[in-house]
Parts: sequence; C-alpha cells; structure tokens
Amino acid sequence: MRGGSLRQTRWQRHINAVNAPPALRHWLVGGGSLTARLRAHSEAFRVQCLHQETARCLADEAAAIGVRRHGRVWEREVLLRCDNTPVVFGHTVVPMTATATDWPLFSALGERSLGSTLFGDRQVRRGPLEYARLRAGHPLARRVLAALEREAPEDLILYARRCLYQRHQGLLLVTEVFLPTLLSLATETLNNTR
Repeated sequence: MRGGSLRQTRWQRHINAVNAPPALRHWLVGGGSLTARLRAHSEAFRVQCLHQETARCLADEAAAIGVRRHGRVWEREVLLRCDNTPVVFGHTVVPMTATATDWPLFSALGERSLGSTLFGDRQVRRGPLEYARLRAGHPLARRVLAALEREAPEDLILYARRCLYQRHQGLLLVTEVFLPTLLSLATETLNNTR
C-alpha cells in the first residue's frame, strides 16, 4: 500500500462497508448523543480537552466542509473518558468562515461536551453518519496514539464515524474515533448489572 493512501481514508455511508466488529457496531450506528450513551455506561464521565486552536484541515475532510485542501480551520480534539479510561477520541473542525452566530458556544466549550450542545440546539441540522477504518498512517490514528502515549502496531485499525452539522450558514464536522477500551467498558458495565 502506498504511503499516501495511509494518510487518507474513504468514508462510507453504510456501516457494512467498514466491516466493524459486531461488539462495536451498535456504538458506531447508535443514534442520539454519544455523550449520553457513555454517561449511561460509566459512573464518572468526563471530557478531556487536548486542544482547541487553528490548524490545517485534513485532506479527507476538506471537501466535506467546503474548504480547500489543507485550508485553515478551527480544530478541537478531546478524549472522552469513562471512569478515567479514554474510550473515544473526538476531532471537530469548523471552517474559518463560520461566525460566532453560527456556533455561539464553540469557542467557550472548554471541557464541556460538544455533543450535549449540538443535541440541545433546535437550530442544528444533523447530516448522515459516515464510517471509516483508520490505519496507523492516518493523521487521526497518529493523534490518537500520541494522546494515549502509545506506539502504533503495524496492523492497527481504528473504527471511526463522522457527521456534518449545520447551524445557520456554518458547518461543523465531528469525527469520533472509537478506542478498543470501549469494548471492555461495555462488557464491564454489562457484568456489573447482572
């Protein structure tokens, strides 16, 4: 496989196209707020903000938000933690053309959940989910590993989904990368409820 193809991925509209493990499928396709679902599976949920700053748009997200390849965006990256275990890596980009009227709370989120904000706002329109398998060479996979301070195994595959949101004229693309620890969280929660 060529190096360039590792840095991009093809986002698919149907979950079957990424061949996700059965235990992960319900997390990937589940509707509603992921934050609410994670809270229901843990005693202590928190958002760890890694950064929120201007950055270059990733190659495979530029067309989705109408930005030229490698254009500048507002970027926010977080780890969603359940009982202090990181289970989801969140990556959000907003075009620089968006205004405070489009996304009034984005710049002041801090360690608050973006999902709670999006699902609580009736002016936000949600697009369809898209799914992907991210290999170790993809920029988001590398960022996940850096956030977790881990080395990438060559056969690494992470499953992700993304969704485009619109409020007024502003677009916002949220990508969620599901970490393998999510599966043990779901098993532990299930065992504890028996």
